[in-house]
Amino acid sequence: MVHRMSDTSLQKPTASELQILQVLWERGRSTVREVHDALQEEKALGYTTVLKLMQIMTAKGLVRRNEEQRAHVYEAEQPAEKTKRQFASDVLQRVFDGSAKELMLHALAGRRSSKNEIEELRRLLDEYERTIR
Repeated sequence: MVHRMSDTSLQKPTASELQILQVLWERGRSTVREVHDALQEEKALGYTTVLKLMQIMTAKGLVRRNEEQRAHVYEAEQPAEKTKRQFASDVLQRVFDGSAKELMLHALAGRRSSKNEIEELRRLLDEYERTIR
């Protein structure tokens, strides 16, 4: 049985929830223990904290929980790209009043970008421009 506590509209993940989603996107379906072990490399979180976060994420509609096996198996509800796109769209609207130019300027001003990264951004912009014509 796949269990999801709520079917309300997708809520935005917190920073800790995003770390859990990152593990699920990279690993695929995983138990709480597997997610906990993967997170230990970066952040010291207790097992019960990870379990509670994943239960909250189920209620928020961020993950699905499969209860068919003894250990519940979780997976991300949405693919990484869709979640990232929703996040970017939200930030674009709320913070930058819909201006992609402002978002890009602030993102680039906030940290030093490599020459390769800037070239890749130019290539992506050129590609995007070709697809909207």
